[in-house]
Amino acid sequence: MRAQPFKWIPRGEPFQKENSGLPGSFPPILEHLIRQRGLPAGVDLEGYLRPKLKDLADPFLIPDMRAAVERILLAIDQKQEICIYGDYDVDGVTSITLMRRILLAYGLEPRHFIPRRGPEGYGLSTAALERCMAEGLKPDLLITVDCGTVSVHEVAALRADGIDVVIVDHHEPSPGERPDCCALVNPKCGTEFTYLCAAGVVFKLGHALLKSRPADLDLKELIDLVAVATISDIVPMIGENRLMVRHGLKHLPNTMNPGLRALQDVTGMNGSATSMDVGFRIGPRLNAAGRMDAPEDALATLTTDCRRLARDLAQKLDAYNKERQNHEGLIRREAVEMLTRDFDPSRDPVIVLGSRSWHHGVVGIVASRLMRQYHKPTFVVAIDENGIGKGSGRSITGVSLVEAIRACEGDLIAGGGHAMAAGLSIKEGNMDRFRKNFADYVLENTSEEQRQPTLTYDAEISFDQLSLEFLASYDLLQPFGNGNPQPVFISRAVGLSRPPLHMKNHHLRFMLRQSYHEQDAVFFGGGEFPLPDPPWDIAFTIDRNSFRGRTTLQLIIQDVRAER
Repeated sequence: MRAQPFKWIPRGEPFQKENSGLPGSFPPILEHLIRQRGLPAGVDLEGYLRPKLKDLADPFLIPDMRAAVERILLAIDQKQEICIYGDYDVDGVTSITLMRRILLAYGLEPRHFIPRRGPEGYGLSTAALERCMAEGLKPDLLITVDCGTVSVHEVAALRADGIDVVIVDHHEPSPGERPDCCALVNPKCGTEFTYLCAAGVVFKLGHALLKSRPADLDLKELIDLVAVATISDIVPMIGENRLMVRHGLKHLPNTMNPGLRALQDVTGMNGSATSMDVGFRIGPRLNAAGRMDAPEDALATLTTDCRRLARDLAQKLDAYNKERQNHEGLIRREAVEMLTRDFDPSRDPVIVLGSRSWHHGVVGIVASRLMRQYHKPTFVVAIDENGIGKGSGRSITGVSLVEAIRACEGDLIAGGGHAMAAGLSIKEGNMDRFRKNFADYVLENTSEEQRQPTLTYDAEISFDQLSLEFLASYDLLQPFGNGNPQPVFISRAVGLSRPPLHMKNHHLRFMLRQSYHEQDAVFFGGGEFPLPDPPWDIAFTIDRNSFRGRTTLQLIIQDVRAER
């Protein structure tokens, strides 16, 4: 059950049907939605709605890009041993896949390595590097992707061992500290491209290499990997991210990558691809392998050239995902039971929970669900037999977990990540103290109003405005994601044409009626709490539903309240 009801707040000015300055046959609502997203004055509308790859900026604008290119070209010329070291999540495995394809085009055969989440942890840990060096030839050059920016001591040890390091990353740098590497290619070290995920930075590195020395490689054939990483890593869907994801989603149904094609088959995708398909079908299965401490299977899925092996691996990832869902359900039930004993939503500004029985690979998903359910910054921690906890956090708007971790660093062994999603390690005995200090940080840095759950909607529309023609224009706003949220609409005086149909996992399917117009709708998780008696006001997003060759517009319910 939701701990607190949403407060519905309009985003900007109300929608007025008659105010449209868009050319052609675009509906007035489209202009309204574009304005809500703050399209800067002077920006070409056609370029925004239909961005082109030729508009990608010069990759050498990213710091240290030229130094990275020069060091990699030296390795190519001298046929040096290269190891690509990446993270175990979607952004990490896609980044390794991209970097590997780029180096193969230049005649190199790099090996690659991914740490295991449980025993070795994130990034350039000492334990992971020891295994990396033991599993293959000592590299002349180690290229890290999606990690390494804050690994000052680990990089120093590598350099002392005669190994050069190029870091390709997008995580926040430490104030005043920089690893002693040949190049630190990270947009957060001083460019406008701070929104890129690691795969996006690798793509820019590939572009820079091709500009410096052409090779038999068409980067456009790899842009679907960038789209999968960008969506899955929940980085802002703005600027070049929007451009690359838009083209990547178009390319995905016809991908040349056997693994991506097999994942689409195993998840039931039907010849089209949206951000939701990647975020809820492809991404979770790639992530599930890492969560189950088998990230090599996710990487093998993306790097194989064999369709039969790709199919077998995709089915294996699907099995990992089902196992992950089982762990998640168990942990979530136990977490909610803990909260019913010790947690007061009106008093406690944060959630910090831990257990020795929880699987470390799933706590981030549970943290995300609890954060949404209770609207509280949340950390969920899996504690090992030695009393060391590894936790994942998810936050609400206005609370930076990175800043919170810095404020509470005395309670932690380590921590880092992004404002809205972060990880930490902590001694079991410090959990209560961290919970108190984390709560104090949130109370001191937010107002009571900021801590209240809100649902921001873009426009009020009626069912008679919803059509496939409207959907075609609406699709020009895609891809949706962080920084370009999927528009939320509200409609009033909505009734039921028939009783709700209960589906698995507490989902509900409705046939809704407003005046003489009906709309199919789905309310994910809607069966978990009681609904008021209709008529309702509903808040919803819209989606394209294709089934057996027939396309319809479907409503995805976000909230329901009694008509006002």
